[in-house]
Amino acid sequence: MFRTRLPAFSILATLTLANSPLSAADTAPAPADLKKTVEQGYAFIKSKQGEDGSFIPKFTGPGGAALIAAALVKNGYPIDDPVVAKALAYLEKNVKDDGGVYDKGFATYPTSLAIMAFKDANKDKKYDKVIESAAKYLRKVQESGGTDDTKLEFGGAGYGGGKASRPDTSNTAFFLEALIASGADKNDKAVQSALTFLSRAQNLPSEEFNQQPFAKKVSDDDKGGFVYNPFDQDKRDSAKRTDVGGLRSEGGMTYAGLKSFLYAGVDRKDKRVEAAVKWVRANYTLEKNPGMGTAGLYYYYHTFAKAMDALGEDEFADAKGVKHPWRKELYDVLSKTQKADGSWVNTNQAFLETSPELATAFAMLSLGYCKDKK
Repeated sequence: MFRTRLPAFSILATLTLANSPLSAADTAPAPADLKKTVEQGYAFIKSKQGEDGSFIPKFTGPGGAALIAAALVKNGYPIDDPVVAKALAYLEKNVKDDGGVYDKGFATYPTSLAIMAFKDANKDKKYDKVIESAAKYLRKVQESGGTDDTKLEFGGAGYGGGKASRPDTSNTAFFLEALIASGADKNDKAVQSALTFLSRAQNLPSEEFNQQPFAKKVSDDDKGGFVYNPFDQDKRDSAKRTDVGGLRSEGGMTYAGLKSFLYAGVDRKDKRVEAAVKWVRANYTLEKNPGMGTAGLYYYYHTFAKAMDALGEDEFADAKGVKHPWRKELYDVLSKTQKADGSWVNTNQAFLETSPELATAFAMLSLGYCKDKK
């Protein structure tokens, strides 16, 4: 019996290739493939737009129109594109006297999304005043939580709509992103207050950032991740509670929290950022929304894309050291789940994603981050 020995240079070459950075062709989808997928999504969206610029079903209101406009602009469609232009006009019609951009019910989400859409379309400063007024409205939503920074609700944003509402990680993340899009810098009081709330929604006990009871009962699996509603700690019947009395970390919320920290200029060596990244490494997947299964899957994809883009790594290493070309992996998942009519839809009704218009808007926005940046 004998063994075949590889020449030293062959072994070296093999090791070098295994550890070499992937090329742009390997870390991002082929431009032609991405273009085709986006165009199919655009065709579906166009077919669902009403004459007034809104989208069917009406319950998506200004929020849906803003999400779609932002997604299309992110994918390279100009602001004078018929669908984009009509959506923006519809948003303008929904600007209220208080500066908010909403129809009825939820106000923080649509106003935040509108700011992002207007900012991307703000050619020749056309929307300067609208953005300024909308940002003032959002600040009032945050201020409705009071000025006592020892209270859990301090700095957070709820659903809005004319009265104080319980803040959560999702609303606050959208609020913070919109505030930064409006021109607020990292030292802005409202930005720092929002970070205070988000820090208290992270499963990371800290004398400095989070002394909430649930954070002190965090399991190793949940440590570093974010929860949707930290107030659930007081609800014994909440499905979000863990066996040890803590709260379960969720994928969509963790990426929302992580990208909020990065957008607001929190140092990457900050223990909150490092803990969130560590949780992401341990829970990296595009097959489900960690902690939530299929619930909010397309919402998850969009926060995943934004956070990964903010991290700036073409290949993201998981806890096992496996490097993931996340742009290509995200595109592959979205291209495989796109329907024949160009839409996306979730069979799980949570987050209203059984509406193909809403799921498609999130999917299209996610695709906008799949393009190679080199």
